[in-house]
Amino acid sequence: MTEHIKIPLERIAVIVGPKGRTKELIEEKSTATLNIDSENGDVKISDPKDALKGMRAKEVVQAIARGFSPEKALKLFDHDLLMFETIDLSNIARTEKDLQRIRGRIIGKDGKTREIFESLTNAYISVYGKTVCMIGYPEQNAVARAGIDMLLEGSAHGPVYSFLEKKKSELKRVELGL
Repeated sequence: MTEHIKIPLERIAVIVGPKGRTKELIEEKSTATLNIDSENGDVKISDPKDALKGMRAKEVVQAIARGFSPEKALKLFDHDLLMFETIDLSNIARTEKDLQRIRGRIIGKDGKTREIFESLTNAYISVYGKTVCMIGYPEQNAVARAGIDMLLEGSAHGPVYSFLEKKKSELKRVELGL
């Protein structure tokens, strides 16, 4: 099994990491080999000894490419149920100005909205380029996605935060198995 992923050139150094340490960690945890072409942004993931971990390597590389820190992306190896999901904003934004406005609504002033989303859903969120990505358990991602959809549909931030607050207690009950 060999996977090819195209990543933004400015994220290559993050995937490689200081002294190649992040790349080594991904290879170690995924049992696969990463070949990174730093000139065109191609990452080739090949020969995983464990096919499932090899597929996880693709998600980890994609998560780092979409703006997550290696520490957050590498958590995908630690829990089988953690999911990496992407929302493509290019279908919604008609112009570059539209895209900036939409990203601004999701990020908020000084990153405040994104922080509130993360604290209320316990999902990690990254807004990068034309995407919004999440790393979390399925229930967490579903709540975060619903809140993001509300913002994309034009809801004011207050009602979205109220929705997330309400869902936070439901997520707690799911975590506790009640």
